[in-house]
Amino acid sequence: MLKDLYLWAYIFAQMRRRVLYAVLAAVLCAVAVAVSQSAYVRYQKREYRIPMRDGVHLHTVVYAPRYAEDAPILICRTPYSCEPYGDEFPRFLEHGYYRHYTRAGYILVFQDVRGRFMSEGEFENVRPATGPISEESDSYDTVEWLLQNIKGHNGRVGFVGCSYPGFYAMCGGLCSHPAVKAVSPQAPITDWFMGDDVHHNGVMMIRDSYAFMPMMSHTNHTPTTEWLPTHSPADLGNLYQFFAGATRDSLRRMMHPSTFWDDMSAHPDYDEWWQERDLRRRCNDIRPAVLVVGGTFDAEDCFGAWNLYKAIRRQSPQTRCHLVIGPWAHGAWKNYNGARLGDFDFGRKASCRYFVRNFERPFFDRHLRGDEGAHDIAPVSVFISGSNRWIEGNEWPLDNATTRRFYLAEQGQLSEAPSPLRDSYSEYVSDPSHPVPYSAPEVERSPSYMIADQRFTTEREDVLTFLTEPLTEDITLAGEAKVSLTAEISTTDADFAVRLIDRFPAEDAEMPDYRMLVRADIMRGRYRHSFSEPKAMLPDSPTLISFTMPDIAHTFRRGHRIMVCVQSSWAPIAERSPQQFINLWSAKPEEFIPCRVRIHHSADHQSSIECRELRVD
Repeated sequence: MLKDLYLWAYIFAQMRRRVLYAVLAAVLCAVAVAVSQSAYVRYQKREYRIPMRDGVHLHTVVYAPRYAEDAPILICRTPYSCEPYGDEFPRFLEHGYYRHYTRAGYILVFQDVRGRFMSEGEFENVRPATGPISEESDSYDTVEWLLQNIKGHNGRVGFVGCSYPGFYAMCGGLCSHPAVKAVSPQAPITDWFMGDDVHHNGVMMIRDSYAFMPMMSHTNHTPTTEWLPTHSPADLGNLYQFFAGATRDSLRRMMHPSTFWDDMSAHPDYDEWWQERDLRRRCNDIRPAVLVVGGTFDAEDCFGAWNLYKAIRRQSPQTRCHLVIGPWAHGAWKNYNGARLGDFDFGRKASCRYFVRNFERPFFDRHLRGDEGAHDIAPVSVFISGSNRWIEGNEWPLDNATTRRFYLAEQGQLSEAPSPLRDSYSEYVSDPSHPVPYSAPEVERSPSYMIADQRFTTEREDVLTFLTEPLTEDITLAGEAKVSLTAEISTTDADFAVRLIDRFPAEDAEMPDYRMLVRADIMRGRYRHSFSEPKAMLPDSPTLISFTMPDIAHTFRRGHRIMVCVQSSWAPIAERSPQQFINLWSAKPEEFIPCRVRIHHSADHQSSIECRELRVD
């Protein structure tokens, strides 16, 4: 009996050892396969100095499969550095957004644009296409050199980029090189006076401009791997207090030298200098397919995505142009936490993985690989917050969208019928020394302010609030929001900021009385007739102020209320107005004066917000 027990023990030990060996072998095999599939193993890195037609050389980094064959080329041109320089590989090739392309065997190209980091030449912000050298010509020369000098490609080239690189991606699409088959400008800088992160309707977005512009301005560039010194808002202490006492002139002196600020001071209005930098004016006869991408809650470049798409459809109708807009902050579609913003989680279908697999990769695979098996994405795909789902269509706004107008009315009502009263208005006093904040005072600048709870202004007397009755059915607003205010002021100029808010019911189980910002924007009164030729407002005279806010895509659920707030400041995101028709670049602190503002809502002087309503099954 004892002998049998020893025998069974020996057999069990042998079996256990073999199982352990098998498991170890499987693990080692899996590790070997993973290593062999790693971009760090499969790819090689090369750095080049590519000559442009005027003799300037642009620093370019190429990551190519070691045994590339019939591989498409995808280019990102950037003012934000091609680091790491030298032999080091970036982590993003293996772990970031670009891993979707290294695993598919794309040749990836990154280039420091002219005058930035290791590239020669002089940098110019949003360089116009009017001279002999442009971002289009640099894109063309880059493509031509790559086709002649990089092995293993299939002759098809694409451009991609987000934010400032989105501007360069679109310029790549406009370069007219026949090998460029597809481009994706994402949150592209499009017009820095009318929208995006420098101005909104002529009002400077002062906080972000102060942080951003110094690192984008220099003279006598020498190739370097180092970033330019900049001004960090974190060094300023309380940002609200700092910018409540700042002027364009004081900030200009603090940032000197800053070439772009000096240029802006020489062009305070929307003159030819600004118009040449409007990317929409170049969108004629576009040959490659275009995928425009943006975020509904993009604080920096929300304007650019919507309006570049519209310009392409209007000016180049033959172009195969797609639009994808998700519930994202700036660039969040490339961030693996991008499905969540502030207090809201939009779910798996708003994730980076979903975006790349369902929109971007199929687009590039079809046009750069010639892969007819890749599913063809819809012309328009927009995520509707509130109901949290994607809708598709052939055009934006969608064909079945209708107009719906909400009128400001007495006693804070928001009604779909204009007021019958003859003399009705609401008023407040706007004090530049105590401007309305854009967020709760204790909250630092973050992307989530575009969707945050707005109750922090509830008690302010310089904010007018208008509210519908509780909705009896869901309402989906999808498209532009057109603001029309009949305003009367006691001075000669003022700003008008409007917030469109989804007010949750007080009995909501998860977010009682939450006031979700859906869209906000600001307009300067002096530009009510023309952004090129400003005019003073006539004191104590009702005047129409009209402007269009970037598109919205949101469902207000049954039981919720639609809320509109009107104010004359939005600090410190937007600069303060002196509320006088004076030169904004030389205005002194003592010239910023209080202003009485009346918003009329009568039969003769109406104020309203007009939206596009979408009937969703």
